[in-house]
Amino acid sequence: MKLFSSRVNNKLFYKRISNAVQGEISDTKPHVPVMLKEVIQYLKPEHNQTILDMTFGAGGHSRKLLESATNIKLLALDRDPFAYEYAVNLSKEYPDQVIPLLGKFSDLPDLLRKNGISKNSIDGIIMDCGCSSMQFDTSDRGFAISKNGPLDMRMDANRCQNSLTASDVLARATEGDIYKILKFYGEEKQAKKIARALIEARYLFKKLTTTEELADLVDSCFTSNYRLDKLQRPSHNATKTFQALRIFVNNELNEINYGLILAHYYLKLGGRLVTLTFHSLEDTIVKRHMLGNLIENIVANPLPLKYTSHISTAEGMMKEIMEKNWKMLHKHVLLPTDEEIEDNPRSRSVKFRAAVKIK
Repeated sequence: MKLFSSRVNNKLFYKRISNAVQGEISDTKPHVPVMLKEVIQYLKPEHNQTILDMTFGAGGHSRKLLESATNIKLLALDRDPFAYEYAVNLSKEYPDQVIPLLGKFSDLPDLLRKNGISKNSIDGIIMDCGCSSMQFDTSDRGFAISKNGPLDMRMDANRCQNSLTASDVLARATEGDIYKILKFYGEEKQAKKIARALIEARYLFKKLTTTEELADLVDSCFTSNYRLDKLQRPSHNATKTFQALRIFVNNELNEINYGLILAHYYLKLGGRLVTLTFHSLEDTIVKRHMLGNLIENIVANPLPLKYTSHISTAEGMMKEIMEKNWKMLHKHVLLPTDEEIEDNPRSRSVKFRAAVKIK
């Protein structure tokens, strides 16, 4: 009976997602793809190629890739069930070309195996890290400071029902654990003060359940009304706390690290990889992979990665990846143009890197 109930709930969950996505597609354009021109320029899609979009989102990059060359075979991966529905809809527009895949980077080997994709068989891969605009814009997902909603932050939504939400983490973690999360994943200078305030709030009144409650509590730990980010732009005092919790809840940095290992494994010799990152923790991992500066047994950035368990990888694959190299396709990291930033302010933090697999 319990199994039957679970299946019914899952069916209802995906039906709600499908209906929501259909409504959103008809009403709005949920996501503007970042640095789209550069993605096409450096991936160079050609007739009959196989391309993997590891972060499909709303499909902006994927759609342009399909339009740029004939008979492209597109593997559309995303861990978010809402994004997966977008991929399903795109597959209806491009039958026999688009293969929707639901899962995390670490699920990729099983997903590709089921679809007959083997080592050294993919021509190009794009990885657009971080949250999508539609995740930030949906209050029920709990990612945005500016939109009050449940303190969730799970990119998988309810797909993995036993996964912890951000609210669960704050309710169960020790003060020391919270401090490490904020310090390592948010690079938060006030991590100790915020961790203390979160523990006091837990015992004084209640469990934090909404984004507004968390934002207000963190804000109370600061004397100024806002903070300046690395580019000297004003931002909410809770921005780094939200980033840290999101990264921890979704195990993002370990997933990115492993995703880059898999990208190298599945790309053909001469295959191209394009990455878009939105903060220094992501970019450091990508940069170290591409430049071959891998340390501590494939861990690309040990400080932020060390607080969650590493995803196990076969020893043979580890050794093989260590012996491979990338060649950068540009001298310096690429940034969006002033015009793009003006048209799409969320692109202002992005760093673009592209490389080719040379051996």
